[in-house]
Amino acid sequence: MTAALYALGAYLLGSIPFAILVSRAMGLADPRTYGSGNIGATNVLRSGNRRAALLTLLGDAAKGWVAVLVARWLGAPVEVVALVAFFAFVGHVFPVWLKFNGGKGVATTLGTLIAANWMVGIGACLVWLIMAVLFRYSSLSALIAVAAAPFLALWVGTVPQAFLAAFAAVLVWIRHHENIRRLLKGEEPKIGKKKTAAP
Repeated sequence: MTAALYALGAYLLGSIPFAILVSRAMGLADPRTYGSGNIGATNVLRSGNRRAALLTLLGDAAKGWVAVLVARWLGAPVEVVALVAFFAFVGHVFPVWLKFNGGKGVATTLGTLIAANWMVGIGACLVWLIMAVLFRYSSLSALIAVAAAPFLALWVGTVPQAFLAAFAAVLVWIRHHENIRRLLKGEEPKIGKKKTAAP
């Protein structure tokens, strides 16, 4: 029962749609109405407002970070902490407030990893940054970063953290199926380029 309550709280926290809240607060269009229609920071960046994109990124990462941090502060065992991290991620991807149609989960995954094990989280962030600098594709950088996370967790973390990273990576890759298709066709827009196609 305690684990279920932890999971429910993490899911509800993860469901907070920061992209929509930030856009409304700043008088911007709903991110579901342009670009990819996604509620992630990358799509918000297509609005041309970098501040809104940054706030969305920080909010999405923070909700995963806070969920895990609270669970650890309350003394939850490592397995429950991993469960909390996973459900925070699930909340972002399938938010109850948006009829279960959410984002792709990269920022929230990185936030949970940083809180669960900062070495794993920061390591994954560095992988993302290196790939972004080299290739200029946000989606490709995210896919490689989350794929690297389980191995980083096995190296400097714990087995539950590795399972968390692996489950999250699978869902992130599934949610990026359209990006993968565009990458293979050479049609994926690079970082900073606007995507004009309708959602």
